[in-house]
Amino acid sequence: MTARRLISIVTPCYNEQDNVEELAKRIATVMAALPYDYEHIFIDNRSTDDTVSKICRLVDADKHIRLIVNARNFGHIRSPYHAMLETHGDACVWIASDLQDPPEMIPEFIKKWEEGFKSVMAVKPESEENKLMFFIRRSYYNFLQRISEVPLVPNATGSGLFDRVVIDELRKIDTPYPYFRGLISEIGFPIATVPFKQPRRTRGVTKNNFYTLYDIAMLGIVSHSKVPLRLMTMVGFFMSMLSLLVALGFLVAKLLFWNKFILGVAPILIGMFLLASVQMFFMGILGEYIGMIYTQTRKMPLVVEDRRVNFPDADKKI
Repeated sequence: MTARRLISIVTPCYNEQDNVEELAKRIATVMAALPYDYEHIFIDNRSTDDTVSKICRLVDADKHIRLIVNARNFGHIRSPYHAMLETHGDACVWIASDLQDPPEMIPEFIKKWEEGFKSVMAVKPESEENKLMFFIRRSYYNFLQRISEVPLVPNATGSGLFDRVVIDELRKIDTPYPYFRGLISEIGFPIATVPFKQPRRTRGVTKNNFYTLYDIAMLGIVSHSKVPLRLMTMVGFFMSMLSLLVALGFLVAKLLFWNKFILGVAPILIGMFLLASVQMFFMGILGEYIGMIYTQTRKMPLVVEDRRVNFPDADKKI
């Protein structure tokens, strides 16, 4: 008898005690109706609430559930990526723990996979989140799409299904701070999309704040585009030409109206502040690229694990 193919499901979580039980139950219901075996891997970013103990109780009740507990909070970028690289299924499904990406999409992911797509991504052309926030996200993805060196999937949430071939390619990419959605596009396999209307979070509090959103936004830009660096060169050249023309204009005005023309302090101060602000802005962009180089050259691990539960290597402590 041929063994059933294995689907590895990865769920990153941090302080999601109100959602993990329902998520596990809904995933079990979905997978029971599919002709595949599965493992459900939770990776916890050192939650400070009851998340880990609840997952441990789920592990005791369901042999499909596994748990990785990180030694500390390594952030929402590195932790899920690490768990995906630790899977061994024929395909890996990434699904969020906040239930905003419904696990009932998994059959649609698998259907696209069975059609031959090696990468399937959930996209949200509509969302019940705050309209201003949705507009900002959408504008960012449109901007990133325009400046990126590879075609990116707009409005992708990160959730989706990825064939073992894709996971193997990701393992070859040695990066301690990945922009996952960009890497999937970099690999180059055709990407299928599953659109859905993203619901509001009903339990718990979002872990994203201005800094984390800014972090992932800048990561996407500096990882997949040189446009900001080239823009610095072009704007610098334009500003130097503009400054030269203004200087020549003032010189001509002074020569023609020697006794009447007085430059004054205001234009000098405005020019100084404009120049300083442009310099600071471009130094910040340059700093983002230098920071990315520094992060890559440190060769730090994605995460350090504290322990594993219900893995084949049985409660391994790293």
